[in-house]
Amino acid sequence: MPGAIEREYVERHKKSAELYRRAEQDFPGGVTHDTRYVTPFPIYVTHAGGPRKWDVDGNEYVDYVMGHGALLLGHCHPAIVAAVTQQVARSTHPGGSTELEIRWADAVKRLLPSVEKVRFHSSGTEATLMAMRLARAFTGKSKVLKFQDHFHGWHDYATFGMDRPSPGVPSSTMESMLSLEPGDIGAVERLLQKDGDVAAVILEPTGAHMGSLPVQPEFCRQLREATRRHGVLLIFDEVVTGFRVSPGGAQGRYGIKPDLTTMAKILAGGLPGGAVGGRADVMDMLSYKSEPEWNARKRIAHPGTFNGNPLSAVAGYTCLELVATQPINQRADAAADRLRKGLRDVLSRLEVPGHVHGPASIVNVAFGVQCDCPGEFCTASQEALHKALKPQVMQGFKRSMLNAGVDVMGGRGFLVSATHQEKDVDQTVAAFERAVSAMRKDGLV
Repeated sequence: MPGAIEREYVERHKKSAELYRRAEQDFPGGVTHDTRYVTPFPIYVTHAGGPRKWDVDGNEYVDYVMGHGALLLGHCHPAIVAAVTQQVARSTHPGGSTELEIRWADAVKRLLPSVEKVRFHSSGTEATLMAMRLARAFTGKSKVLKFQDHFHGWHDYATFGMDRPSPGVPSSTMESMLSLEPGDIGAVERLLQKDGDVAAVILEPTGAHMGSLPVQPEFCRQLREATRRHGVLLIFDEVVTGFRVSPGGAQGRYGIKPDLTTMAKILAGGLPGGAVGGRADVMDMLSYKSEPEWNARKRIAHPGTFNGNPLSAVAGYTCLELVATQPINQRADAAADRLRKGLRDVLSRLEVPGHVHGPASIVNVAFGVQCDCPGEFCTASQEALHKALKPQVMQGFKRSMLNAGVDVMGGRGFLVSATHQEKDVDQTVAAFERAVSAMRKDGLV
């Protein structure tokens, strides 16, 4: 029998339930993105603005999904709306190069000094696929090392080393990938010394699941030193962290220059867009040269109908120029700091075991984890933090927060924008107290 949380959820979202019944006839699983799968059904959103959104049943939410992390500026930022509105009347796809893509690239390079050249894509998955191919082509080596549970998109190579099976991926593809638990630089050193066929190491610099399983900054610095010694390229996957954990991403915050960087989400200002950028000599594997043999045999071809699309370009550089010139990150970080404190106070007051952690404007909740660290990069064991990611708890947390008027990312955390004000955070803390109390009654915490 459904618990009280689910019964209230069904009662509050009748129109969403009806739309889901229709969606099940159109989409596998009834959804268009795995993260949107919520039992017994997801909510259906009608519109959004700033830090809030509304669903088909008229419910209002303080939103912390924020376009899966793409909306650091909040929903429908006036500058983005104006820029895209003007551009859509000029051209959505001229089938040629535009000045807009140059301005977009220049905005990226301004914020990420490690990026000497850049190539645009339509998603983060495309970006990591290209980064791996670039590394293999440049080094002449075939293997890529990643870390357990680090998400680099859904292409065949990226599915290796995840906490779920990968049906449909050839075993020969899997053989070109290596995986280690993050945090052990000794294990990395031993692997690179033993295997001379490693082209690159790729990682999410703040850790898997949007930092729910954090990586310590010192490990990233050690990786930079180790990869440089062994002639292996270092790829920072900054799809989540880029322009969020600082205007210069994790690499700017840590003072590290990776060889390649993959980007998406905030990069395109809320529209579809991805990119890979980095050292010019590596990126030039995509360039045309005068030697026919190079173009015929060595150059990496890169078509893509929507590469550098003018709508994404104008939204992207408008967003990045705001990040570069206004205290966008400071506002989001301040709201996140207030939120972290409020959530910790609730857990303490209700005497519910749990820990709140995450860098900058990313806030994660780990129910059942006891840790006395400050919480930016949690020092609890990866095993303990992974156990906190129980599907039934995450689903229950997602539903109970929605019942209380707040939408959280993945049933585990909050992606805070620069538009979240103190009143939004205070409302969220009150909703969290109500949600956790409901979860305790349902036996989830």
